[in-house]
Amino acid sequence: MGSNFIRHLHQSYGDYQVFNLDLLTYAGNPENLADIAGSERYRFVRGDIGDKALVENLFVRHNFEVVINFAAESHVDRSLLDAFQFIKTNIQGAYILLETVRRYKIPRYIYISTDEVYGDVPPGKKSREDHPLEPTNPYAATKASADLMVQSYIKTHRVPALVLRSSNNFGPYQYPEKLNSLVITNFLEGKKVPIHGRGEHIRSWIHVQDFCSALDLVMHKAPDFRIYNIAGEEKSNMEVARLWAKTLG
Repeated sequence: MGSNFIRHLHQSYGDYQVFNLDLLTYAGNPENLADIAGSERYRFVRGDIGDKALVENLFVRHNFEVVINFAAESHVDRSLLDAFQFIKTNIQGAYILLETVRRYKIPRYIYISTDEVYGDVPPGKKSREDHPLEPTNPYAATKASADLMVQSYIKTHRVPALVLRSSNNFGPYQYPEKLNSLVITNFLEGKKVPIHGRGEHIRSWIHVQDFCSALDLVMHKAPDFRIYNIAGEEKSNMEVARLWAKTLG
């Protein structure tokens, strides 16, 4: 999501300077932005949002007009095995970035949350932005924690923040542990595809370019202090697998 949005900004707004702070953990890959790496309008900084001194130094030197927090450990299965890194990045790191935004009076801050904060939604039901947060796994719980922290900073400090809760993204440059990219790469390599249970779990899917368009609109047009759901098309895991099987023959 982050690399696709950076490319979207770079291609859409010729006067924007974009700084990309990324720790490059196991799912990070600088090749995702190799096509703009030499641009004078793009700068990559390897580092952790949990590194308070680094974050503060960047804010002091570059006078940012917009800060967007995509940074997160995001794979549910990994959070079930070991939640520590999720707590460190998704809560502690998100807090450090948010507090720095407050202290340096950044004009616009956008937190990329997730629809997983709503938990399991009954069939046929939809979650509105004011729906209670009921996360069902450690990943979702850490995202909900940061989501609520942003809301608290809006209320107590009037930080000009926005929250986007997006459904599952798919598209180019995705690390092949997520369902779509895993299904595609396994089919191309002639491997079997792992499906949880009977594959009946239904998710909302949105292409990353559609997400980028929604984020662009919110970034430039939305009033401060709002929360937005970014929804997609509902399909079960098995439907997704069968669509790719048909597409790839």
